Amino acid sequence: MTASTISWTDPARAQAFNAWLAPLAAQHALLPHTLRPASSDASFRRYFRIDGADGGPSRIVMDAPPPQEDVRPFVHVAGLIERAGLHGPQLLAADEAHGFLLLSDLGQELYLDALRQADAARADALMRQAIATLVQWQVRVDASTLPAYDGALLQRELALFPEWCVQREFGIAWTDAQQAQWERIAALLTASALAQPRVAVHRDWMPRNLMVSPGGPGILDFQDAVRGPVTYDIASLLRDAFISWDEEQEIDWAVRYWQAAREAGVPLDGGLKEDFGEFWRALEYMGLQRHLKVLGIFCRLKHRDGKAGYAADLPRFFQYATKVALRYRQLQPLLPLLEPLSGASVDAGYTF
Repeated sequence: MTASTISWTDPARAQAFNAWLAPLAAQHALLPHTLRPASSDASFRRYFRIDGADGGPSRIVMDAPPPQEDVRPFVHVAGLIERAGLHGPQLLAADEAHGFLLLSDLGQELYLDALRQADAARADALMRQAIATLVQWQVRVDASTLPAYDGALLQRELALFPEWCVQREFGIAWTDAQQAQWERIAALLTASALAQPRVAVHRDWMPRNLMVSPGGPGILDFQDAVRGPVTYDIASLLRDAFISWDEEQEIDWAVRYWQAAREAGVPLDGGLKEDFGEFWRALEYMGLQRHLKVLGIFCRLKHRDGKAGYAADLPRFFQYATKVALRYRQLQPLLPLLEPLSGASVDAGYTF
């Protein structure tokens, strides 16, 4: 039997799940009655934890219902991570047609929780470990079989901002002049991203997707990995959705990444290797593309998927975006597009 804490909206899927899990429980010495939620997710995926019998290791079960989810990219990237010698969940069993996976358990301490509770010394140690692992990810993970993070994808991501944040969340309709202004900014950010060297990009290399574990940071939520801009993941780590740092600290960690990446052979062509200032500019442009995308995604989660909690972090991303737009002359036309939205967030009671 399965635990009563697991609910199913589709009885047929519940039956298929139980039929799949029963022989695996016997094979891997697992206790089905201990099945329970392990973590929440912004997607349709669910994660359960199941205990091992007689003190054996616990495991993680992924429930990724088709057609909303496809586990094949997760399975593929998990193999790339294992071959790269990095610390990701081991795939123990898979029913790709139904979207059920049995995985090793990387533990229960998220980087995000650890960083929120850490003093400055431990936070620095954790972030340095995350940076060192990212460098190894970029050097070792074979990007050749990953989808390209091309201009079309970058533009589709940016389009989430006007559609879901500007229009749906704030009810603002841009004039033709404002729309043209936006398109120029989007083109600048896309061109900067496409000019960078290409590596394996996790796309969410942030504390919520890293686990504190003895074997080094455990890597989660990697199914959307692509072949793309070298600064994307370090920008994600330094300017996170759920925790922020002062800029002096951001730059310190960015310099450490830059030095380690150069020594390890991460491709940093186009002036990024010789000039940290040029690298930092590329990182900030890349981060801005991500922040505008995330503003759209968080609003979509609220309005389309009924997950309103993510909207509480909108002000953090308005702050990130405004800081970068203020710094670079080419990006300053973004400011009048942001101000009506960020001002509304302040009026609603948020603080930056």
